Amino acid sequence: MDIYVTIASRLMDLESELRQLGQWQEEPIAPEALRSSEPFCVDTMSAAQWLQFVFVPRMRMLAAARQLPPGRCDIAPLAEHFFGETPATRPLLDTIRALDALVSGQAGAS
Repeated sequence: MDIYVTIASRLMDLESELRQLGQWQEEPIAPEALRSSEPFCVDTMSAAQWLQFVFVPRMRMLAAARQLPPGRCDIAPLAEHFFGETPATRPLLDTIRALDALVSGQAGAS
C-alpha cells in the first residue's frame, strides 16, 4: 500500500482512538493557543489538543501533498507520558507508534 494512503488511514485511526477516549474536542481551539513557541505547544494546550489541532492537520496536509516531514517522527514518548500505558490507551499508543515508524521510514511500520 502507498505510504501516504497508509499514513492517512493511521491518522483516521488516531482521531477515532482520541474520540473513544473522550479526548477529541468538538469546539475549535482558541487561535492564541496555536501561537506557542514551545515544543508540542505544552504551554497552551494538552497533548490531546496538540495531536488534534497541530499534528493531525499538518500530517494530513503532508500526506495529501505526498510529502513526509524532514527527519524522524517521535511523538510516542509524549503520548505515553500524557495518556499512560493502560489497556484503554494501548490502541491509541499503538497507532501513534505506527505513525512514528511510518513517517520515520522504519521497515514493517504498516
